[in-house]
Amino acid sequence: MIGQSAVIFGANGGIGSAVADALAADSRFDKIIRFSRSEKSPLPVDITSEKSIEEAAIWLQDQNITPSIVFVATGLLHDHSKGPEKNFRQLDADWLLKSYQVNAVGPALIAKYFLPLMVRKEAIRFAVLSARVGSISDNHLGGWYGYRAAKAGLNMMIRNLSIEWSRKNDRSIIVALHPGTVDTALSKPFQSNVPDEKLFDSNRAAQQLVDVLDALRPADSGKIFAWDGAEIQP
Repeated sequence: MIGQSAVIFGANGGIGSAVADALAADSRFDKIIRFSRSEKSPLPVDITSEKSIEEAAIWLQDQNITPSIVFVATGLLHDHSKGPEKNFRQLDADWLLKSYQVNAVGPALIAKYFLPLMVRKEAIRFAVLSARVGSISDNHLGGWYGYRAAKAGLNMMIRNLSIEWSRKNDRSIIVALHPGTVDTALSKPFQSNVPDEKLFDSNRAAQQLVDVLDALRPADSGKIFAWDGAEIQP
């Protein structure tokens, strides 16, 4: 289908910006909407604010844009004062709630307002950035309590959404994607032990994710996939 539209959240970040660029270079797309907190966004969007997300959906509807792809490239692993917990003694209620709000609640609310605006009778793709560390079955190291739990919560949100939305559009593909370790501000403090060949620049990571997303089919909806197309067990 030519003349498709895509909406990117977190489009001012390393991965989000690169995903938007990759889709803009694809001849199938003629509209790329880049939402972020930046002033370059059509209107600033704060994913911790449901009102902000709703206003973005109203704006998109007013523009008569019906996206076939919505890509949520937001996430929180650390900020200027807090990082992922090394042990349970570092657990902090406010930080746990903030991690869940950004990593799970925000993307779920984007789905609440944007899935209804997407193409109804054609294949659609709604994708969120998750992480392998959100897999319960793959957790052999422990630590990173808030981030792991929030991403696990996000993965469950995606599973639920895929089941419900398939009843409205059986060609829908709603998935979580693990980008690997990407050379961005989010991963910067944790790159020292990452082999060079496993540390991706943003453009490569984005193209890998776009390629994986493009290859998925409705039977894959509700699942988690890594940058190389391999399915990650919850």
